[in-house]
Amino acid sequence: MNSLTADKPAAAKPRLTTSAMIASIASEGQRVKAAPFGKALVDYAATHPEVVGLTADLAKYTDLHLFAQAYPERFHQMGMAEQLLMAAAGGMAKEGLVPFATTYAVFGTRRAYDFIHQVIAEEKLNVKICCALPGLTTGYGPSHQATDDLAMMRAVPGLTIVDPCDALDLEQAVPQIAAHPGPVYLRLLRGNVPLVLDEIEGYRFELGRAKLLREGADVLVIASGILTMRALEVARDLAKDNIGVAVLHCPTIKPLDEAAIVEAVRYRHRLVVVAENHSVVGGLGEAVASTLLRHRVQPAGFELAGLPDAFLDAGALPTLHDRYGISREVLGQRIRGWLG
Repeated sequence: MNSLTADKPAAAKPRLTTSAMIASIASEGQRVKAAPFGKALVDYAATHPEVVGLTADLAKYTDLHLFAQAYPERFHQMGMAEQLLMAAAGGMAKEGLVPFATTYAVFGTRRAYDFIHQVIAEEKLNVKICCALPGLTTGYGPSHQATDDLAMMRAVPGLTIVDPCDALDLEQAVPQIAAHPGPVYLRLLRGNVPLVLDEIEGYRFELGRAKLLREGADVLVIASGILTMRALEVARDLAKDNIGVAVLHCPTIKPLDEAAIVEAVRYRHRLVVVAENHSVVGGLGEAVASTLLRHRVQPAGFELAGLPDAFLDAGALPTLHDRYGISREVLGQRIRGWLG
């Protein structure tokens, strides 16, 4: 032990309570926006009477309660019956309505997958499936952690998939997915959602487009969802040590903006890291790897910074994000290690 630090005890982290299992994904002191999805949907529906809202007993926990309060005649509470939720949404779409169906991601994908596949996607119906608690955004263990939702939903033909980074992404995505013809799966951020992309000059969400948020000569982080936020934080941290980190944000997982990915990687001798709030199996990382292979683009190095192929632990979210490598501190350490 270094003699300069031998007599200094390590700084103790604050004791985490059970509430940390469902804590906001925002860091302490970070700017947030309350219920951006619910508010954006209410605003859009004001001039689009064809929009209806459905939920499986989770209106309050998906911010759809704001829609229910504004348009009670257009709101449908389906109870804890996710298969019925998707089937009913499909039927309403066949009658010309635009249903927004909300639940938790584990329930919407695992329990209702066949109904999404057969009732909605095969018929190319105009249903917007908006699912909260994607990836590791709850500490309640595998029953509630949707670490495999992208793998499942990417396999559904014709399904558009959106993984927003923050409140700005989310509120701008709502009218675009509503106007998009056909089924959409949205990884929903609910409650007090971080606000970070408004600091990027000129940034706007565009369905189907990836955006280069910052440049850097040493590392390119290709990210989606809340890991784009973490990547931006890590980039600022590593810049203090003269490590240049570029960040390419891919809010649309399917169809993937392959041209932007190829452009960001080709002819640049830098490490490529794909960071995602999802299992390393079947998510953005494998989609990017496939893209680079098919386009014959070879980066200087390639690493996946996703969640392990495992049933994850229950516990406090900050602890789990550290344990599984997607916190600001640990992600930065991983990138440093890959750089050698």
